[in-house]
Amino acid sequence: MAAPRRAYRIGQIVPSSNTTMETEIPRMLRAREAVAAERFTFHSSRMRMKKVSKEELASMDKDSDRCAAELSDAHVDIMGYACLVAIMSCGHGYHRESEQRLHQVTVDNGYPTPIVSSAGALIEGLHVLGAKKVAIITPYMRPLTNLVVDYIESEGIRVLDSISLEIADNLAVGARDPLALLEIARDLKIAGADAVVLSACVQMPSFEAIQMVQDRCGLPVVSAAVCTTYRMLKLLNLTTEVPGAGALLSGKY
Repeated sequence: MAAPRRAYRIGQIVPSSNTTMETEIPRMLRAREAVAAERFTFHSSRMRMKKVSKEELASMDKDSDRCAAELSDAHVDIMGYACLVAIMSCGHGYHRESEQRLHQVTVDNGYPTPIVSSAGALIEGLHVLGAKKVAIITPYMRPLTNLVVDYIESEGIRVLDSISLEIADNLAVGARDPLALLEIARDLKIAGADAVVLSACVQMPSFEAIQMVQDRCGLPVVSAAVCTTYRMLKLLNLTTEVPGAGALLSGKY
């Protein structure tokens, strides 16, 4: 008789206007379900944010504690903070402070839960790849992209080139065609790079384009969503070498 399949509850703390993290992360974990025994359910709590500006991001981040408490009530197995730029715009190393604070919220609520921030997950994913130099694409206005570049470089990873799509409306970011990144990525200066971050934003869809760009450029290609999924699986002790898990950071789903 087959062993019962373990079901994991995935909690996501998302901006109210985010429409991508609740599609891309489930898509990757559904791919894992096809080859592994685990099953996943998905549960979200939202922070108000419509325009991607430093002021709205800072205001939104204050809601993350409430979201962590709400998801903790559901006894989720792990939580993902799904806004990379909100963390990176708060100063060097803020992902560690945020993850520690939100974890403490769950401890105080009686159900200690691991916390993954997309910002911290991207940094870890690049380190796992051994990437010292990268090129990135963001949907942000240039001043916010500069903050992201500075944050990544403060973690010991040099950003050789960055493209900003200059989109302030978060809904417009989520509505983009992921395959548009195929042409945009052609303009990235990748000479000397160890990896490409096709979407340094968990709201900008990129899933369908990642493998195609990787095949074309011959470098590892990741996104904030890919690295967040990898980090979640790692903390759940599920990063075995099967499609959808250990292969996530190579872009092979």
